This record gives sequence, structure tokens and C-alpha cells, in this order.
Amino acid sequence: MTALLTFLSLRQRSIAVRLAVSALLASSAILLIAAWILTTLYRENTERAFDSRLLVFANNLATDLVSPSDPESRSFSLGDPRFDLPLSGWYWQVGRPDAKPRDLRTSRSLVGVPLKAATNPDGRAGIGQIRQGYGRAQDDRLLRIIERDVDLGEEGRYTVRIAGPADEIVNDVDRFRFSLFVTFGLLGLFLALTTLLQIRFGLAPLAQLRAALGAIRRGEADRITGSYPPDIAPLAGEVNLLIETNREILERARTQVGNLAHALKTPLSIIVNEVGSADAPGELAAKIREQASLMRDQVNYYLDRARAAALAGTLGTSTEVEPALAGLVRTFGKIYRDKDIAYEVSVPPGLRFRGERQDFEEMVGNLVDNASKWANGRVAIRAEAIGKDDYPHLLVAIEDDGPGLPPEAREAVIGRGRRLDETKPGSGLGLSIVADLAALYRGRFRLEEASLGGLRAVLEVPGDAPATAAHH
Repeated sequence: MTALLTFLSLRQRSIAVRLAVSALLASSAILLIAAWILTTLYRENTERAFDSRLLVFANNLATDLVSPSDPESRSFSLGDPRFDLPLSGWYWQVGRPDAKPRDLRTSRSLVGVPLKAATNPDGRAGIGQIRQGYGRAQDDRLLRIIERDVDLGEEGRYTVRIAGPADEIVNDVDRFRFSLFVTFGLLGLFLALTTLLQIRFGLAPLAQLRAALGAIRRGEADRITGSYPPDIAPLAGEVNLLIETNREILERARTQVGNLAHALKTPLSIIVNEVGSADAPGELAAKIREQASLMRDQVNYYLDRARAAALAGTLGTSTEVEPALAGLVRTFGKIYRDKDIAYEVSVPPGLRFRGERQDFEEMVGNLVDNASKWANGRVAIRAEAIGKDDYPHLLVAIEDDGPGLPPEAREAVIGRGRRLDETKPGSGLGLSIVADLAALYRGRFRLEEASLGGLRAVLEVPGDAPATAAHH
């Protein structure tokens, strides 16, 4: 279950992480298996070398055993002082397989205690065959033991047993294992660094492609440029073709919207002009002009919405926020010069809106216009980048020091055609247009209570964060 969760979690990671983790796991498994195999082979070679030393002593004892003298009175001497040192770990023993301890011939190092046979010896019992294994001495020391049977014919069968301290084997293998682990550790580190460099080098074209797409998204380029490997170049070409096709579709949509606007507005203008010049009753003429004006507002609203819907997904289109806000503040400062409104603008340079400048000015302009209508003397405008680096958003907050709006009425005024106050000029579609445009850009629009005491309009739309932030 844990392995499955790890696999599923790995599938959700980036390609670089997946390659690095898979390479790490594969390299670790290979190095561990290789270390185990090499350690096992080295242990076997070390045991064989140690057994060869013991076998020399065993053959010497066997040679003494087959001498013409009586087996029970023969003298055995290996000429190695280690067999004379008590409990030295080096022992020999000669005797019949069923002999009692007092009938055994042993080295002085055994101090009269018989040497036990090896536990689970390698090989099977047989005359002249060598059997190897491990056993324990009387002091519980680990021993490497070899033994062989010698058949003396009428005199019977004797077993020659030689033992040496297994510490030499264990220590030698431990030293080899430590050296192997250090070597493989350094090798693994080198492989990890090499793998990271390979991944970085191999995925560099994808990073270049991502940077090119980011430049298009920010409006810094209109197509993917540069050279790419043969396996990525088709992808770049297909994306460029998609961008060109998207632009062509949007251009046709823009043309159709313009034609529709001309086709609808011209008859409306003719109707209004004819009513003004005709001898129609004053009440009827006023009613026709009112309805024609309402129709013009509705046509403009839906044409703007259709145009925004066509342009909201345009790639490579972006608008710098700071100059757009500065232009809006100058415009509304002149419109509402009689109110002497103080506009406070806080926006970091380089902040961008991912969309058409006309749509940005339409949304923010409606909000600034609404705040200016109701403000007593102050309107604060703040813009900043929020969200993750990969998917940043632009937040624009506009608040005034006017009377504000109760919470229960805030949602209602965003609905199409609702006006905050019938005494204020306008069609009542401003906030509805802002909400619709924000939705087309997959953004959000909400109304809150302002810190200045009035209403606070918050707009969240796609944007790009600047390198540094500044306030003015």
C-alpha cells in the first residue's frame, strides 16, 4: 500500500523529480545488490584462503598419522607455537570418530578440552574428503574448522581436525565491506550529481519552451522562437500554429462584432433622429427616445460582452496596470472636478493584466466611476499581484469614503440593470459589466465594507507579478 501511494505521489511530481527519484532508486538498488554480491564473493575467497592455511596443517597431521609407528604412540608436531599457547584459537585434534576424550590426541592450546566438530560443515562425510565449517571454542570464540578422515586399514579410521580463529575472516570481510561501502557511496554521489546534470541538460529545451510560452502569456512575444531538438520542435510548431489559428478566429470574431454594432446602432440613430424631426407628440417622442437610448445601452452592453468573450482567451495579450490606472484617474479627476476628490493610487511598477487594455479600463473604469459618484472626498485604488508564481493573479481594490452599502444589498446591485440610486446618472449596467467581464477572464468580483467607511470593490483577474514593488 505504501509503495502504491509512493508511486501515485511520484506520478504527480514534475518530470525532473520523477527522473531524479527513479534514477536514485534504480542506482541505489544496483549498488546494494552489487555490494552484497561482491561481499559474498570476497567472503568465500577469504574463507578458501584461510582453509588452505588450515589444510596445510591438516595434511601434516595426516602425514604423521600414516607413519609406520603405532598410531596411539605417535608424536604430532606442527612446528607452530600458536598451537602450544593456551586458548590461542589455533587448535588441532586427532582421534577415532568414536574415541573418548582421554583417547584423543590434541594440541596444548586446547588445555585438555576436546575440539567439537563444526556446526553444519560444508561437504559430506567421506574418507579423504575435506569438510569446512564454523564452530565455537570452549571460551565461546568463533572458529573456522576443517576436518578430514584418514583410513589406516586394519588400524581403523581416524579424524584429523584443525581450527583457527574466525576473527581473521570476519575482520577482513568487515574491512572490505567498509571500503566497498565508502567506494560505492562516493560512486553513488557521483552518479547522483551526473544524473542531475543530465536531467538539467536533457530538460533544458522544455524549460526554454516554457519560458517562451511565458513570454507569450505576458505579451512579450507573439510566437515561440528558437531552435529545439527534433522530438520537441514539432510541439513548438503545433503551439505556434494554434496561436496563429486562435488569432485568426479572434480577428474574425472582432470583425463580426464590429459589423453587428454598426448594423444595430445605425437604425437606432435613424429612429432617434426621425423622432426628433417628426411632428410626433412630445410624450410619444420622449418615450421613443428613452426606449431607443435603453436599447442602445443594452446593445452596447452585449456587444462589449461578446467582444470580451472573444478576446478573453487571447494568448500574448497583456496590459500594464500603472499607466492604465493613471489615465483613468486623470479622466475621472476631470469629470468629477467639482467634488475635488483626492485619488490615492498604490500600484507596483511592472504589474500587468493578462488581457485587452480596453477590457481592463472597462472594468476598473466602471469601479472608479462608481466610487467617484459616491465618495465624499477620497477614493483609494490599490493593485497588487497575488497567488502562486506559476499562476499569479492581479488584485485591484477600489474604495471610497461614501455612505457605503448594506451587506444584503451588495449582491443585488451586481445583478444586471440594478442601480444603486435612481437619482444618480447612468444605465445601471456598470457593476454588472464588471462582474461579467471578470467571469469571462475566470476572475472574481465582490463588494465589501471599506476601511474608509464606504464601499470597497475587489476585482481579481489574471495578471503577472512585477520584479519589485513600489508605492506612490
